[in-house]
Amino acid sequence: MLRWLTDPFASPIVQRALVELLILSLACGPLGVWVLLYRDAYAAESISHGMLPGLVVAALAGAPLLLGAVGGVLVAAAGIALVARDSRLDADVGVAVCVSTLFGLGGMLALSPDSPPRLQELLFGDLLGVSGADLAVAGALAGGVALALLAGHRSLAVVGFDRGSAPSLGARPLRWELALLVILAVTTVAAVQGLGNLLLVALVLAPAAAALALARRLAAVLALSVALAALAGTSGLLLSYHLEVAAGASVALCAVAIALLALLVPAH
Repeated sequence: MLRWLTDPFASPIVQRALVELLILSLACGPLGVWVLLYRDAYAAESISHGMLPGLVVAALAGAPLLLGAVGGVLVAAAGIALVARDSRLDADVGVAVCVSTLFGLGGMLALSPDSPPRLQELLFGDLLGVSGADLAVAGALAGGVALALLAGHRSLAVVGFDRGSAPSLGARPLRWELALLVILAVTTVAAVQGLGNLLLVALVLAPAAAALALARRLAAVLALSVALAALAGTSGLLLSYHLEVAAGASVALCAVAIALLALLVPAH
């Protein structure tokens, strides 16, 4: 049994994938808690899907995927902001139209004759292809996200739990909602290399949903979200190794399974 657990991690490739997931867990877990508390789950999915054209363009041009991810996020954010200015549209409708357009554009570009032969890596990531440079970039971005969440903890909590009284307590709701979206965009860029733009949202939302179902104190929820994200990553790599299935998809599946199991636990 012990060898079943340890054998997969004897490979340097799997070790780098594990380090990548542990790094991302530090950012994705707590961020997911705030995203759910602020009811921004749709925004998390939208930003990740909206970056697809940028990823495909970077792949076609032979540029780093990180550059394409940043460009895609900026275009998606600008498009969402532009659509939101039209008072005739509901905010969610505007986001849906913008993101669907970008995702369709990305799909059209991906199906062009010059598209990269390994397009699935843009959609589902390439955890087992993570390099030392990728780890450094992910570490820097995830570390920045963790520090930003720590620095803004009080104001985020005030807005999240008592929006009406937040201005009198020195926290402006709109400012912190925008800050959270910026942090979400940075996390999306950090995670896309390993998990792809379709699967990374699972590591952001699923462990956070499980933590909110299992714990009541905010500090405990935040800590538990990190642990559950790390558990999902480790379990996903084990599943991928022994069943010979895609690593990113296995991690996403384990994250969702953890959330479902947590929801089955009776409320207390």
